[in-house]
Amino acid sequence: MKKFFLILTTVLAQSAFAQIEVNKGKFTWDTSFPIVTCGGESASILYDRNDFRPVGTAVGMLAEDIKRTTDADMPIIHSIPQKAKSLIVAGTIGKSHFIDMLKKSGKLNTDTIAGQWERFIIKTVENPFEGVDKALVIAGSDKRGTAYGITTVCKAIGVSPWHFWSDVPVKRQSQLYLQKTDYISKSPSVKYRGIFINDEDWGLHPWAGKNMDKTVGGIGPNTYEKVFELRLRLKANMVAPAMHECTKAFYTVAGNMETADKYGIMMTTSHCEPLMYNNASEWDEKVHGEWDYRTNRSEIDKVLDERVAQAGKMENIYTIALRGKHDSGMKGSMEEKFQLLGSAIESQRGILKKHIDKPIEEIPQIFVPYKEVLDIYEKGLKVPEDITIVWPDDNYGYIKKLSNADERKREGGSGVYYHISYLGWPNDYLWLNTTSPALMYAEMHKAWSLGADRYWLLNAGDIKPGELGVQLFLDMAWDFDSFTFENVNEHNADFLASIFGKDYEEEFAYILDRYYHLAFERKPEYMTWDWRWNSLFADTKIKDTEFSFANYREAENRMEEYADIAGRADKIMSKLPEELKPAFFELLYYPVKASYFYNMEMLTAQQNRWYAIQGRAMTNRLADIAVAYHDSVADITEKFNNLMDGKWDGIITAPGFVPKKKYAPTKHIELTDKSDMGIFADGGRAGTEGIYLPCFYETSDRKHYIDVYNKCSTPMTWSAKTDEKWIRLNIDGGTTDTQERIWVSIDWSKCGNERDLEGEIVVKGGKQKWKVGVKAIRKNKEAYGYVEENGVVSIVPTKYQRKTENGNIVFQNINGLGYTNSALQLGNAKYDDGEDSFVEYDFHTDSTDSLTVVTYMLPLFPKDKMHGTEYGIQIDNQKIAIQSNNPKEYSNEWARNVLRNSAVNYTKFAPAKPGQHTLRIYAKDPGMIIHKIVIDCGGMKKSYTGPKESPFL
Repeated sequence: MKKFFLILTTVLAQSAFAQIEVNKGKFTWDTSFPIVTCGGESASILYDRNDFRPVGTAVGMLAEDIKRTTDADMPIIHSIPQKAKSLIVAGTIGKSHFIDMLKKSGKLNTDTIAGQWERFIIKTVENPFEGVDKALVIAGSDKRGTAYGITTVCKAIGVSPWHFWSDVPVKRQSQLYLQKTDYISKSPSVKYRGIFINDEDWGLHPWAGKNMDKTVGGIGPNTYEKVFELRLRLKANMVAPAMHECTKAFYTVAGNMETADKYGIMMTTSHCEPLMYNNASEWDEKVHGEWDYRTNRSEIDKVLDERVAQAGKMENIYTIALRGKHDSGMKGSMEEKFQLLGSAIESQRGILKKHIDKPIEEIPQIFVPYKEVLDIYEKGLKVPEDITIVWPDDNYGYIKKLSNADERKREGGSGVYYHISYLGWPNDYLWLNTTSPALMYAEMHKAWSLGADRYWLLNAGDIKPGELGVQLFLDMAWDFDSFTFENVNEHNADFLASIFGKDYEEEFAYILDRYYHLAFERKPEYMTWDWRWNSLFADTKIKDTEFSFANYREAENRMEEYADIAGRADKIMSKLPEELKPAFFELLYYPVKASYFYNMEMLTAQQNRWYAIQGRAMTNRLADIAVAYHDSVADITEKFNNLMDGKWDGIITAPGFVPKKKYAPTKHIELTDKSDMGIFADGGRAGTEGIYLPCFYETSDRKHYIDVYNKCSTPMTWSAKTDEKWIRLNIDGGTTDTQERIWVSIDWSKCGNERDLEGEIVVKGGKQKWKVGVKAIRKNKEAYGYVEENGVVSIVPTKYQRKTENGNIVFQNINGLGYTNSALQLGNAKYDDGEDSFVEYDFHTDSTDSLTVVTYMLPLFPKDKMHGTEYGIQIDNQKIAIQSNNPKEYSNEWARNVLRNSAVNYTKFAPAKPGQHTLRIYAKDPGMIIHKIVIDCGGMKKSYTGPKESPFL
């Protein structure tokens, strides 16, 4: 084992990434505090039994963590020892006799944090008490502040918050020393912050019933103890418990409340659980009648009254709500709903006043305008000023509304309910954590800038495998100012490197960048493409994706990128020591490999069906490969459930239940022994004069291909030749039982002075012969900016040539977001001014057709009711065209947009002469985000993400 020194960051603006660094060093008594000495002797930890219960819990965690890391037993004491070289003192100001003694004696100044929310001091103090040489003092402003200070030390000594949930091994050490420090935390950025366990039916619920709470048969106090411990270590302070019908309601299970109190975790509930009551599993219509406030108000109010009488002694954040049973809408007309909700709010606040001995304004309450409740709210529903309005996203990561100027003045403030997991229409995504960190940050930054800092709740599904998303969300909630658009994408790689080693950090960053980018284009769960979620156990109706095999090598590129990151994950796994492999499997390996297998199954099956139409001999082989990929998803999921001797048995369910997913459909064809072959030219170009490859341009020097494929059961011999010296073929013939690809390129040094060249390639096989036309165009020396190729100009929006920013408008580059992996925010959502702010792009065309500008926008919502989602487009001096990306929620257009993370708009302009032009994109409604632009000059082909970036001169 090793000796480590713990260096506590002494700056006040703490980082969310690392508050204490562990470094090797030389021990000196004057500069270090010994936690465990070379002889294995541990400092004692002193705390007041009269302190808050969570403080004692955290003290026990620290003692246990010391034991984990060093095998040393840390004595927990409750009175000052007569003599000690070193002592850890932990307690809450005004609640701990020992902390108050230090304050009174002048040894500890607590004025900076006294009376504040969840702050702490960690300070080494010389001669704190008579007979004690040195102390490490952890003082908190309140119970959770103290507990967070203690768990900060736990993390520093090498115990990850994810030691249980992700099997991150402790860092074994023989000695522990903390460098002399005086550290003061600042208040958390968000007052109430935590997670919602949801859609637990296929993961956490069966796992808990099998492994943790067998007598409960599902999620119970043993499971929640692990959940609450994780929250405390991550500096979260609330949990919304699981609430599906399969789960016993939180307050009906003995031990749940007591466990929450033990860890100091506040309980909150989802948008459809008024006053801590779970009507999904608790409301029995045979006993209570119908859940309908129009006809059964007294019975509904009765059960809510009983729940607050039971739970009111606990620390809760109460949802003020009225919806249908579980996640269904209210019954009745809009006018009825308006009146009923207003009446329910009044009744529920009356119940709180009855049972809780506090002014109603001091009882934490939230109102979540989710789904139809937002419509009711926008009709003018009066929500009391002290209630926090929690704005939900649309279940797919796009926040539907935020506080306007008047709402931002409300005493109760506002917050956000955000998803990284969802069950419902138009498509669930319960399996993997694929929400882009850049998207999460962009939306939470918007919310933060508009005052949503009171309450952040993350729908985290089963927690696993959402660890990276949970960590990021809670780190942002703790210290939002430490995050920027520039560094947010580094967070997860930094987190993984802290576990598996800095040597892998660059590789982690690369893998995660591609992983999130590919999933942003299309989540794995959406790759079946044709079905819409309507009920549990519905059959999928898999059809071809929109990723094209014919155009832009789009589908092939996706397959290659997935294969690349899967291979990189394999290499890391092979190098890691055995003790780190389970954690790596859970945190990165399984998500990457499972995504790879699933995408490969869908795309290989699609390729098989496409080949079957062409009669390719490779068709049947692809069918077998698709089946193998399907089975690989099942195999790797089984490995997950068998990790750590079956510890996680049942926690992960691959797609197959919500809805049922069968093998991707494939086709088999009969091959004859009669010699037959075919060819396919890149882009599928065929004209009246024969087959043509896409045009070659010197500006980009891109290659194109010709597939030569066998259509019979016996090997086929083929040849290819060209009489043009400037046309290069990587292969010119061979024998194949399936297919071969000829890569065609241009040797521009042999093209002479002609600007436009034409040639052909002759492909022969048996008695068949094809002529494939080749066109090449030399560089136009007068062109500048983006240049047209094959009828399109494809632009990365962040690569503008000029910008004009007026007022408070700032064009913000966002890396790691969008189809180009780089998006442009058209002004901060906070500011409305900035008339005539725009970015400009120079481009050159050869075509004479009309121009259509295709803009790929994030499917954002207006920031509030007074705004829209407009932006402007202009070519040269033509009239500015105004576009918007705000279809009605739950419409088919909205569904398409959220599944592809893009609202694609087409704006047609009058024909422009060949030559130089300028494109302008104007900021109109603040905060819109554009992530790709294509100017279609008449050559844009069908695909999902569009052509790759055009060359820039």
